[in-house]
Amino acid sequence: QVQLAESGGGLVQAGGSLRLSCAVSRDTFSRTMGWFRQAPGKEREFVAAISGRGGRLSYADTARGRFTISRDNAKSTLSLQMNSLKPEDTAVYYCAATLAENSWNAYVDQKDYRYWGQGTQVTVSS
Repeated sequence: QVQLAESGGGLVQAGGSLRLSCAVSRDTFSRTMGWFRQAPGKEREFVAAISGRGGRLSYADTARGRFTISRDNAKSTLSLQMNSLKPEDTAVYYCAATLAENSWNAYVDQKDYRYWGQGTQVTVSS
């Protein structure tokens, strides 16, 4: 059974950094994994993804250059390093995993993701 659990959210000032972690079950790391976020009153949106095979990366334009997604198979952890945070980054952040395994695709569409964590709140003050 695929299980995901995010941690690392919190309150930070604009310009600061946070590192989000997602603890994953052992059968998850062959899947593409991603980070999504949902701000109050807005649709959930893609942030970053890493493919199950080859470690290919995808980033939303809003994240590219500031955020870095990575995975540590030995520690069964997916991470999102977020630097130069802005108030508009305030949202609940979710990690997700696809049903498909061993894919080269770093999917950006949330419809491709089957498994989701409960989310962690990130608040960036101005």
